[in-house]
Amino acid sequence: MMTQSSVAPAQNDSNLIPATDLVTVSRAVADLRRGEIVLVQGHQDGEAHNVAVIAAEPLSQLGFDRLCDIANGNAAPAIVIPRVRAKSLGQACKDDPFIAFVSADRTAINADRLGEIANPLLDLEKLPTGDWRPVSMAESAAIRLAKLARLLPAVVTVRVGADQLENLARAQNLLVLQSDSINGYENASAASLRQVSEARVPLEDAENATVIAFRPEDGGQEHLAIVIDEPAKDKPVLIRLHSECFTGDLIGSLRCDCGPQLRGAISEISRSGQGGIVLYLRQEGRGIGLVNKLRAYALQDRGFDTLDANEELGFDADERVYRPAAEMLRQMGFETVRLLTNNPEKLTGLESWGIQVSERVPHKFPSNGHNEFYLQTKKDRAGHLF
Repeated sequence: MMTQSSVAPAQNDSNLIPATDLVTVSRAVADLRRGEIVLVQGHQDGEAHNVAVIAAEPLSQLGFDRLCDIANGNAAPAIVIPRVRAKSLGQACKDDPFIAFVSADRTAINADRLGEIANPLLDLEKLPTGDWRPVSMAESAAIRLAKLARLLPAVVTVRVGADQLENLARAQNLLVLQSDSINGYENASAASLRQVSEARVPLEDAENATVIAFRPEDGGQEHLAIVIDEPAKDKPVLIRLHSECFTGDLIGSLRCDCGPQLRGAISEISRSGQGGIVLYLRQEGRGIGLVNKLRAYALQDRGFDTLDANEELGFDADERVYRPAAEMLRQMGFETVRLLTNNPEKLTGLESWGIQVSERVPHKFPSNGHNEFYLQTKKDRAGHLF
């Protein structure tokens, strides 16, 4: 039986958003996925800047009409899209990661058209006439919210006056979020992880294994710790951080090396005779989600490598966070680890949250005829140590 430790919390916890904000952001994620409108408050040049937001991916004509009704003719809706998507549509962009497009012709814009503009898998012949502008802080936070929802990072917004906000939220039962709460959500959610279940689960390559589930306070997805044998707490424990991969872990995809890495880590820890832990983190597709990972695969089939495909969709090359892993280890009583990985960012990621990495243990597997380019990209561009 693994018991929770009284290890001190990680640094920077003084900056955590309140628990009520954590739940509000979680509810807003669900609303956005359903094509609902949410209200985001931010500041621009010292002034309040509030927007009503709807995600471009699940946008319906009904939802778009509601958004236009909120604008009430005072401001045209804007679609916020990644810089790389704007470039593919013929706009010469600066270095800002996102940019907003406002059509000059309201009749040329509808929900379907906006969905086409947002989708990097579609080739558009021509955009409606309109103007491009920088995004506000509130709109940047709205993009972060779309990423948390594992949707395409593209949103449709209209400006909402400060005097309208409270009445609008009450009349239409809309959630109101602060941009700081959205941006601080992942850190606060990870900090709130708590053990909720534990059971012995004999595995094919490790019969003496226990699976422990950790759930965040807002009720989000559970992360899992697969504890093999009885690792000692007075010396560095052998661990593997494994990001969830439905295609590789479950159905045996040959496009990546995730399945062999997962099963290989379990086998190696079992063979070590000293026990260890595989942390199974719910961060599919380097943090972009399964649906977006499938979109990235489609882009790879067009010639993009795995990192460029993520960026073409509007994501960073790697969107994963490492505090969940650090919190799980801390609560199980482990502060120093030997890390099975080829990725040096995992070392710095864990150490940034107070877990000491005493050794990097190589974790290499041969290519299979389908993933040579993928592995070469990880080596050449992501700095993986093969």
